[in-house]
Amino acid sequence: MKIVFTGGGTGGHFYPIIAVAQRVNQIISKENIIGANLYYLSDSPYDKEVLLETGLLYEGVKAGKMRTYFSLKNFSDIFKMFLGTINAIYKMFSIYPDVVFGKGGYASFPAIFAARILCIPVLIHESDSVPGRVNKWAGHFAKRVAISFEETADYFPPKSVAWTGHPIRTEIEHPASPKEAFEYFKLESSLPVVLILGGSQGAELINNTVLDALPRLIKNFQIIHQTGVNNFKSVAGQAQVILASNQEKVRYLPFAFLNPLAMKMAAGVATVIISRAGSTIFEIASWGIPSIIVPITTTNGDHQRKNAFNYAHVGACTVIEEMNMTANILSSEIERIINDKAIWNNMANSAKAYNKPDAAYKIARELVDIALNHEK
Repeated sequence: MKIVFTGGGTGGHFYPIIAVAQRVNQIISKENIIGANLYYLSDSPYDKEVLLETGLLYEGVKAGKMRTYFSLKNFSDIFKMFLGTINAIYKMFSIYPDVVFGKGGYASFPAIFAARILCIPVLIHESDSVPGRVNKWAGHFAKRVAISFEETADYFPPKSVAWTGHPIRTEIEHPASPKEAFEYFKLESSLPVVLILGGSQGAELINNTVLDALPRLIKNFQIIHQTGVNNFKSVAGQAQVILASNQEKVRYLPFAFLNPLAMKMAAGVATVIISRAGSTIFEIASWGIPSIIVPITTTNGDHQRKNAFNYAHVGACTVIEEMNMTANILSSEIERIINDKAIWNNMANSAKAYNKPDAAYKIARELVDIALNHEK
């Protein structure tokens, strides 16, 4: 049995692939499936260590990004996409997998196109309320289409679509115990904790607003702030200056990136979470924590705003639009949620109710079943 996973570009594509691959490995082990091989085809490995830990063999293929606005890079990327697709057909023919799992994103196009040419079954997963261009195209011929948002079903053939929810890695699916988590970060258990998650790449607007709000926030709260690797030095340096003479400065903890253990611990102490409107929404829901979502307004199909308001509709979060994102508004909203126990409880319960905890297993089970039937 051979399964190819493809996607990439951001952690929002990569980590759900890892979540599904983890469950596939569990099924392989439990059912003693012999000779199983898992592959990851993309334009970069994204995280070599995680691929190695998950048992995914990396095969690199070039991929070009087709932007919806004019850019000279579009011309070079057309050529890159052509070469990558030819290379993907060759590699897919060499591997000849039993099924291909596509997570979307421009980096998944070469492998999905190759699977189409070689008549290899395809299963795709769409994280957003509005599908991206590659998944929208692949949905016309995919054997199965798994979706995170129920509303996304309108974009795909009814016979092939299933509302599975969003696959989440086993390491962060459940928060650590509060006692263990407070000890891990060396925080005061009597003070609420605000967790800032700007996504795997960070978020400049969120970072800057948090810096402006710091003097007010640390009077009553502790803050764990994932800044993004590229922004860490700048944000940490500015925070040091802002809080230089502040006695509560130890309450602010900046991190470039929270690894799975740190993320699990952060979820264990968080009272409220500030985040973008990507796949992190589903991780927050799995933890049952109230959140304030700040959607990016320039995404294709406006999918982040639609994601955010879909999640807000069930009562699990509040939404602050980028145009309204100020230190005063953010601080006031954090205080409103934390200081009113009834509001906090309602949001936490809504988040828990929204979560579909078996998404990764359902997708993995379908992949294995398709692969085993294809082998016959």
